[in-house]
Amino acid sequence: GLFNDGESLMKLGEFYAAAIQNSGIAFDMLFGPAYKGITLVASIAIAFAKNGHNIPYAYNRKEAKDHGEGGLIVGSPLKGRVLIIDDVISAGTSVRESVELIKVNGATACGVAIAIDRQEKGLGELSAVQEVVQQHQLPVCAIATLSDLLNYLQDKPELAQYLHAVQRYRQQYGVIPSN
Repeated sequence: GLFNDGESLMKLGEFYAAAIQNSGIAFDMLFGPAYKGITLVASIAIAFAKNGHNIPYAYNRKEAKDHGEGGLIVGSPLKGRVLIIDDVISAGTSVRESVELIKVNGATACGVAIAIDRQEKGLGELSAVQEVVQQHQLPVCAIATLSDLLNYLQDKPELAQYLHAVQRYRQQYGVIPSN
């Protein structure tokens, strides 16, 4: 996405922190898979800290480093209940790899927080998010869903030019929302 300046990244971190708090998912630390998750997890930890909650976080490297702060994990050691942070869930590969990495390091994945649930078809009849919930028994919280976006576009005449494209996207790739 176009979160390429300090102000937009700060706001995004705050939106994630609010969604996570509203979800009720209990966690001890945050984990952001490389590469997008790195910036996201740091911005969310900062948003929590601004509200008096100093939350440890970590992220992984794609390749292990053998000097300096070596290994695959950077930041706080993975321990306790770890909340995975990502932008979206498509095929669930990033979540699957994160769950395994967390487990190998002696911690437990406790949920996933994403920016938007595109409510898009997974491999079968379920959405990609529903598949992650089913396969890993993890709750997933999102800042917004595709349904939220459609409702927002319908309520904003100045954004009407985007509505048809998003409706076509849902028709082609979407599943019927479960709520």
